[in-house]
Amino acid sequence: MSAHHQMTPGRPEPGTRTVFRWRKWDGSPHWVHECVYLGSDQWGDWFGQLAGWRSSRPERDFQVNAPSVTLLPPSGLYAMTVNVAPPATYRIYIDLGWDIRWHEEDGILEPTGIDMDLDVVKAVDGRGIWIDDRDEWDEHRVAYGYPLDIVDRLESLAVDLEAYVRAEVAPFDDATPDAWLARLAGLHLSPGAE
Repeated sequence: MSAHHQMTPGRPEPGTRTVFRWRKWDGSPHWVHECVYLGSDQWGDWFGQLAGWRSSRPERDFQVNAPSVTLLPPSGLYAMTVNVAPPATYRIYIDLGWDIRWHEEDGILEPTGIDMDLDVVKAVDGRGIWIDDRDEWDEHRVAYGYPLDIVDRLESLAVDLEAYVRAEVAPFDDATPDAWLARLAGLHLSPGAE
């Protein structure tokens, strides 16, 4: 048994289906992603999503067109999704967040977090790497009243994450997420919710 397959205390067994639930600062629902817990490494916990699995939020519901893996680091300040691209147009999509962590309710353990608008994106269609949704961030930090210390921390983190993606340092490289994508492909899971 490799280190990646060892049970982490307070985690489901690798291969367990779950959903990743995002909300906005005011508690309103945001994205819900069907996924599977893959395991953990030095960077944090990894989840997988296969093509055909659902991602939904109020007014939007679709089946993803490419497999992806998502890293939830111990800081709880972002979730990095790495897609098989193409067909996806983004290789890396980092959602900056707050309080991203495992949450247990009625004996069910699920990853949850607050989406904080700012994203770091690495596209494969020629658009490059950039920090996205600054307009939404500016609007929501006023509308939701984000605390200034959180605003400063996440704005600084977005700049740092963009630099890490540009430098291709692990886990923002190809090799680290590709190993988890290979593990996802090896699970032989069926499409759709169980």
